[in-house]
Amino acid sequence: MRFGARQAMAAMVGIAISITTAGATPASAQLFWKTPDFTGAPVKGDEPGVMIPLTGATPAELNAEIVWTMRAGLNFAALQCQFAPSLMTVPTYNALIGHHSKELATDYKTLQTYFKRVAKKGTSPSAVAAAFDSFNTRTYSSFSSVFAQMGFCQTASRIGQVALMTPKGSLEVVARNRLRELRNSLVPTADLVNSPQSSPQFAGVDVPALPPACFDRAGTIKKKCL
Repeated sequence: MRFGARQAMAAMVGIAISITTAGATPASAQLFWKTPDFTGAPVKGDEPGVMIPLTGATPAELNAEIVWTMRAGLNFAALQCQFAPSLMTVPTYNALIGHHSKELATDYKTLQTYFKRVAKKGTSPSAVAAAFDSFNTRTYSSFSSVFAQMGFCQTASRIGQVALMTPKGSLEVVARNRLRELRNSLVPTADLVNSPQSSPQFAGVDVPALPPACFDRAGTIKKKCL
């Protein structure tokens, strides 16, 4: 079954976990005594380790992947960071998905077009869809932060707030400027006050790797795997 743009957006919003987004406001939660510096240079799309390589992608397709990768990271954070409700990763993600729905739907279609375009002649539609599914799964899995959850969650919270406040049609600007920062936050960073060792309430919090069956064609984690 192929997803249209409207179906794709419905799937993305599906991980909303039934939390209303009305009146969502920026959070000011702080998990660190001194926040680590995860900032990095803007991405162009060809940097190793930042995105899943898409051989032969056009500039438009790379732009779409940059936005889609950041969205995947924030989606993953909405699930992974619920141990700290003050970060508001769930309501912020839900709200920004609605705010930037048109841009995200376009990026989704652009990425679908890429996999159709690079497929070998005679490749079945199901095989093309499977390649896109695999790309989405790998993108989601790349944000697993078992040993760096606090840094990732706080960074994702702040980037999500910026994305939500960004004018419609400009999500790509945020993605280019902040995606490397989101990636950098996946590196384990200790804190003298709120580390797992000194704060038992955060100890043992992790997210196991999810199997491909846990993701739908839009790359969204299915409810049965929550």
